[in-house]
Amino acid sequence: MRTASLMLRVLLASAAIGAVPATLVSASAASAAQTQTANSADTRLRSIYEAEWKWRQAEFARTPDGKPTAHLPSVNEASQQRRLAYWENVLKQLDAIPVDQLSAEEKINYDVFRAMVWGDAVDLRYKSYEAPFNADTFFWTSLGSRKSLLTMAEYQDYLSRLREIPRYFDEHMTNMRAGLARGYTVPRVAIEGRDKTMEPYLRTGEDNPLFEPFKQIPANIPAAQREQIKAEGLKVIREVVAPSYTKLHTMFRSEYMPKARKTIASKDLPNGDAYYQDMVRKFTTLDITAKEIHETGLKEVARLTAAMEKTKEKAGFKGTLAEFRHFLRTDPQFYAKTPYELLAKSAYVSKKADAAMSETIATLPRYRHGIIPVPEALAPIYTGGRGGLENCMMNTYNLPARSLFNIPALTVHECTPGHSFQAALALEAPERPDFRKNIYFSGYGEGWGLYTEYLGYEMGIYETPYDEFGQLSYEMWRAARLVVDTGIHQFGWTRQQAIDYLMNNTALTQHEVVNEIDRYIAWPGQAVSYKLGELTIRRLRAEAEAALGEKFDKRYFHDVILQLGAVPLPTLEDQIKRFIANGGHGPGQVS
Repeated sequence: MRTASLMLRVLLASAAIGAVPATLVSASAASAAQTQTANSADTRLRSIYEAEWKWRQAEFARTPDGKPTAHLPSVNEASQQRRLAYWENVLKQLDAIPVDQLSAEEKINYDVFRAMVWGDAVDLRYKSYEAPFNADTFFWTSLGSRKSLLTMAEYQDYLSRLREIPRYFDEHMTNMRAGLARGYTVPRVAIEGRDKTMEPYLRTGEDNPLFEPFKQIPANIPAAQREQIKAEGLKVIREVVAPSYTKLHTMFRSEYMPKARKTIASKDLPNGDAYYQDMVRKFTTLDITAKEIHETGLKEVARLTAAMEKTKEKAGFKGTLAEFRHFLRTDPQFYAKTPYELLAKSAYVSKKADAAMSETIATLPRYRHGIIPVPEALAPIYTGGRGGLENCMMNTYNLPARSLFNIPALTVHECTPGHSFQAALALEAPERPDFRKNIYFSGYGEGWGLYTEYLGYEMGIYETPYDEFGQLSYEMWRAARLVVDTGIHQFGWTRQQAIDYLMNNTALTQHEVVNEIDRYIAWPGQAVSYKLGELTIRRLRAEAEAALGEKFDKRYFHDVILQLGAVPLPTLEDQIKRFIANGGHGPGQVS
């Protein structure tokens, strides 16, 4: 601001002696005033999000650079309500920011930050912490260290967190009982068998998953200290961790499951209709009704059914589409005999995608991911795969339910150029506020993941009609979610009706379908984000291609998306419009 004011004073002085035309002074004065106003709004916004980030890291027991501290965060009612009050105040402060006076970059920061804080606050308004897990994501399986521990200090912090598990679990159990008392629970049908995910943690020896870091103590730590820390870890597992998991396991089986609600629709929850609409908005970042989503899904299902018929003919199959699906689900040629075979197919696809990256995306990350099996404790109820920065996981449990023709689409979605690739680019992104480096919007992220399955055709990933049908089946799966999720939560569908709909429209196996339907039941609104995000990206690409013609370069189009990091879909749309207006240049040239 001082620079703009100084420039204005110099120009005024120059005009007074006739050195600068008065019209130039007038234009420069207006420009300086606009800069000063933008700087003022930018400064106000930065002070809000920087303070919130510092508070957030302390509140959730993270260091300033995002690493876990020696503590587990508090999750009790008082702490949750304190967080809600803080975020409600932040939203009021954001409402007072003159958004039209923000600079271009800070406008993006505003959009991202407000959506993030609103989503956090809305969860607490509905007291979602009283149902602190869903059908495949659990607070009790997320306490291990995902990265290798490197120093004695990191091991001591890890031990400290393990010692806090009794308090942490007690707070969660108190919240779960409060949810039971007011009928706010995960539906009973969606948590059947989830108690088994705790069983590995009941072990008192070195086979407990939380002991894993003590098996890989680095050699730079002296041998005597390695033995000491290993013995201490085993003692904490035996005396603190296993008993705490036993207590939770008993409560879950004898108290929570028997009393969990028997209904499946979120509209049956307290204030359920508003809750579902807010969950849709949180996950998609769009203002769209359940009816609009349902109708979009029906149209997409019809379009994809026609495409499946053509692919079936391309495969030379003479029967009906239903018979073709049955053939794909049952013929042994389509299923791996060993976990290695499935992982190898995924690794091959991932490397094939790597080879196509230079023609697909202009800015490539240095970071590389591995491909590993889903952990044993989660695999029976987990999805087919999930991407991550360090590793992309493929599910090798129940191999007769894991068709190989789905692996190409699954791999590009979860690994490269999907979520693992996306996470690497976020890590290496241009300098931006810390909250932008650590945020994820499902509409953006899952929209990109599903869009990469379509990109598989351009990258030469699908080698047979069966691979192509796998891609269509996966896309159909996401289209059917629009119908199924809204059907379950708003339009009175039964669980069996939802299962039948997926079985009749995709080539997913019965095991996969049942797991997926239970996930949608337990996680209202999340399932619709994939297809709505992908449709947004496909539409924006078509608009860019039509407007730019020969100037359109998909590598730069993809760069705009990926270099932004996770943003609300309306923000992405704004940036693509600027990309078009700027002649289709890469993000470094978008102004």
